[in-house]
Amino acid sequence: MWRMSLPGRPLTGLTVLVVEDSRFASEAVRLLCLRSGARIRRADCLRSAARHLQTYRPAIVIVDLGLPDGDGAGLIRQIATAEPRVPVILGISGDPSARDSAMAAGADGFLPKPVESLAVFQQAILSALPPESRGAGLRILPDDVIQPDASGLRDDLAHVAEILSNAHDTAAIDYVARFLAGVARSAHDPALEAAATALARDHQAGHALAADLARISGMVQDRLASVAEM
Repeated sequence: MWRMSLPGRPLTGLTVLVVEDSRFASEAVRLLCLRSGARIRRADCLRSAARHLQTYRPAIVIVDLGLPDGDGAGLIRQIATAEPRVPVILGISGDPSARDSAMAAGADGFLPKPVESLAVFQQAILSALPPESRGAGLRILPDDVIQPDASGLRDDLAHVAEILSNAHDTAAIDYVARFLAGVARSAHDPALEAAATALARDHQAGHALAADLARISGMVQDRLASVAEM
């Protein structure tokens, strides 16, 4: 009844756990939760998520499909089969094709990055909630679009720069390509996204990566300089 009395904040009283390694994407979800009335907790890897889930039971879990210590689909499968089940489980990724993996693992829905629309965010959660938790009657969907603070983008770019400076193994390059493509999509940076996609493609094909890595390193440093001036 409390949620029904606050139509502009339909998630009041609910706790969202977002499992996301990108600070920029996490900040977007935090703002969406704040505008919707929900509390938020964040885990940046599978290990951190496991600690959170041992401590409390959130009403909603949003899981990024590409995490630094494993595949988010495995976590979705684990949460979806646990008893009692978390009421709402959503996958999230900068790669739209990851929807199939999330849904096959047991997710109730999928959010493609960038997640900026308050209406899309609220509807994804409300449509997956049990009927008794949704409230009754028609509800006007907000048309607000949120804009995360650039500090999260700066942190993500600095994270990539640090990994690139020590990227000597296959796993690190795979992670950089996935992570950077998602960050670039969230930041509406098609050139950086294309460079990250090219790195992933060339790595998978077994091509030499020196040119790709040098190009991406330069682009990341350019973006870091631009963000620092904001």
